[in-house]
Amino acid sequence: MSKVFAGSIDGKEIVEVEGTVLWQLENVVFDLQTGQLIDLVAKPDSQLKRQKYREDGKYVLIPFSSVVAVKD
Repeated sequence: MSKVFAGSIDGKEIVEVEGTVLWQLENVVFDLQTGQLIDLVAKPDSQLKRQKYREDGKYVLIPFSSVVAVKD
């Protein structure tokens, strides 16, 4: 398994399982006990249907399980 530093993926586009490019990545949420990646934190696009995702202030929490790629 290769390592990726969080700083290297900041600002990348997030692609959802359905193939939709969503938003730019702002941060990540990990489970501190297991090290498992839980959510990607992103600035929402104005066209986003937010009801699919949890919100945290001005950001949207995207479950890592629903992401297929983080694009350049």
